[in-house]
Amino acid sequence: MANTKAIKKRVLEAIAPPLLYVVLYFIYFTCKKQFHYDKQKILDTTPCVFAFWHGELIMIPFAYTRYRGRKSIDSIISEHSDGEIASKFIELVGGGVIRGSSTRGGIKALKAAFKSLDRGRDIGITPDGPKGPRHSVSDGVVKIAQKKQVPIVAMNCKPTSCWQFNSWDKAFIPKPFSKLDFYFSDPFYIHELDEEEAKEEIRKRMLQNAF
Repeated sequence: MANTKAIKKRVLEAIAPPLLYVVLYFIYFTCKKQFHYDKQKILDTTPCVFAFWHGELIMIPFAYTRYRGRKSIDSIISEHSDGEIASKFIELVGGGVIRGSSTRGGIKALKAAFKSLDRGRDIGITPDGPKGPRHSVSDGVVKIAQKKQVPIVAMNCKPTSCWQFNSWDKAFIPKPFSKLDFYFSDPFYIHELDEEEAKEEIRKRMLQNAF
């Protein structure tokens, strides 16, 4: 019985990511897209922390590439079993993956994030992941941005029409041929703030255009 479950798990992990990529790329391709950011504020050569809510992440990888013009990002993905599918999807989109979260593998993920930033790569993180509460800000994003003194860019995705799940993060999948509005904050720094002030600043920026 255990072997059967393991086989099913491996099959799902092999098949689900490419199928997910095809479906989501089709949706992204068919949707009308509008990107909201100040081109003069983009830091071309400075590695940044890109922060986005767990419930809005489904289209974020595609939007990041449009904003940044490259695929030099490592996203922090939970070490839980469902994180394996997400990791392989991110790799298909062209990004790198760091496994770990605030609840499991946190120290290892932080060290890997520091190394990625030192190499000039961006970091992608969901401050309220992997289990919430929704729209909360965990310690990880603060520690990364403060330790390396790098800017944060808050990202949001708002669809005009979508299927929304009854999950803790209220995650959604946009409907084909709808409109997607992507918002990118001006890069901002938090290393001169204390931890609670930093969390509040991040949360405020990320809620300005939250879905």
